[in-house]
Amino acid sequence: MASTTLAKTLTGKQKAANFLIALGPEKSSKMLQFLDEEQVEHLTLEIANVRSVSPERTEQLNREFFEMCLANQYIGQGGISYAKEILEKAYGVEKTAEILSRISASLQVRPFDFMKKTEASQLMNFIQAEHPQTIALVLAYLEPERASLVLSSLNPERQADVAKRIALMDTTSPDVIREVEKVLERKLSSLAPQELANAGGVKSVVEIINRVDRGTEKVIMETLEMQDPQLAEEIKKLMFVFEDVVMIDDRSVQRVLREVETQDLAMALKGASAELSAKIYGNMSTRASEMLREDIEFMGPVRLRDVEDAQQRIVNVIRRLEELGEIVVARGGGGDEIIV
Repeated sequence: MASTTLAKTLTGKQKAANFLIALGPEKSSKMLQFLDEEQVEHLTLEIANVRSVSPERTEQLNREFFEMCLANQYIGQGGISYAKEILEKAYGVEKTAEILSRISASLQVRPFDFMKKTEASQLMNFIQAEHPQTIALVLAYLEPERASLVLSSLNPERQADVAKRIALMDTTSPDVIREVEKVLERKLSSLAPQELANAGGVKSVVEIINRVDRGTEKVIMETLEMQDPQLAEEIKKLMFVFEDVVMIDDRSVQRVLREVETQDLAMALKGASAELSAKIYGNMSTRASEMLREDIEFMGPVRLRDVEDAQQRIVNVIRRLEELGEIVVARGGGGDEIIV
């Protein structure tokens, strides 16, 4: 009882410091790698102020850490309601309330989290009649895979409209979110308490579009190009990045290399991963790859902006060749498979 009371009097940082001490230097150092510099600095100061950690305190902190990890795992699987139900069966009502309240400060449950347990077909059916802005709000908070299924199920006219609304979305009032959730709650199931979180934006809609089939993507992008060319171009730039070249088949890479300036290729590879570089060199002749390596070596230090510009020019070549049907870029959904 004394150790439990003592642990409860510790702050979160003090608990973390005690826990890291109990783990030992080797394991603690690995955990610190996942923290930023400020967090490491604060924890280091706390560790320095701890003279010793008793076995009783270590046991209590280990138990608390395990319970929090378990609760977070259940929440990730099915939301707060699911976690509460499972934990109550294991620990009882009182202990479960203690565990959930302990992690409530750091817990970030996204709006519409309850839809994780909703069948995709059911979700697509009931959302069809909603206003495009409502659909955009919901899709912005769903996982990209699930959101792409819903977006693909809409009629072509609404697909581009919803995609545009997601891209232009920034943050949404908690009152608006709660109101939308109440409407959907009556149609589906009870909701757990929700918190405001940032969603939407260009990156959000890109993640969704990247997972829809090629036909849906084409309809959305063609419509956006007419309605908002600047937004369409911004989306295009994020839909395929230079590092994605590793996912292109070898024959397509060879076709792309025939269209790319050697100077651009050398500059682009200055900032490329080893995997991507190997992909490029593997699709060149021995002599050509040797010359390219020499060009990169003699180039010396370069500006990051110049590297990014060269990579973007190559991406533009890839996009143009794909539109012409000369290469295939793997995408979500069906229709892009190659039958030999």
